[in-house]
Amino acid sequence: MDQLPRELAETALDGAYVQVSDAASGLDAGDFLLPSRCAGWAVTDVLYHQLLDARRALRTFASPATGAPDRDDVSYWRPFSADGDVPPGSAAAAEHARHVRIVASAFSPAELTWEWTETAEAARRAARACPHQVLTTQGHVLRTADFIGTLAVEAAVHYLDLTVEIPAAAAPDPISLGLVRRVLDGLLGESPTDGWDDLTYVLKGTGRLTLTETERARLGPAADRFPLFG
Repeated sequence: MDQLPRELAETALDGAYVQVSDAASGLDAGDFLLPSRCAGWAVTDVLYHQLLDARRALRTFASPATGAPDRDDVSYWRPFSADGDVPPGSAAAAEHARHVRIVASAFSPAELTWEWTETAEAARRAARACPHQVLTTQGHVLRTADFIGTLAVEAAVHYLDLTVEIPAAAAPDPISLGLVRRVLDGLLGESPTDGWDDLTYVLKGTGRLTLTETERARLGPAADRFPLFG
């Protein structure tokens, strides 16, 4: 797979982060308690989880690495696959969910929206301004473009989680959604022949929608690898 161009990654991050901010800013206080696509999480939990990612981004953009990259924008997600080290439903994932639920509940909707929006804007500016070619985060080294891509992919998926019960939400950003497809194809090793559009593929590939028996039959042994990441 070709290397992810930095300009494409930055454009995808802009689109994904702006969409999350716009969605959060348009919510009433009661909307923050609506269920999301993340099992057991309300909208407020997903937004706080996204805030943690934006905070990590600011730390990472100031953390240049000296070694060679050991992850790219695709392989970064392998530990979070069905057969990875931190699959959906693992003890580590449950512990993180517990932290998110407890801390998110301490924010008022207005406080959380402000904190996310300000931090996300800072992360977008930092992504554009980062002078480093390689960065370190979570014990790994990535090209700056690849790291930015991981942020965009995370935000694109969680935008879908945030807005599942918000009928007026805008359609997902096609550029950031396309980066999620790139990751799913890379993890699967091929592009599924089911004819899924990007949105359906993302929801199926990340476990937000379950595969039908017909889809499992068409995918063959590859169906057992779903969700490709979660």
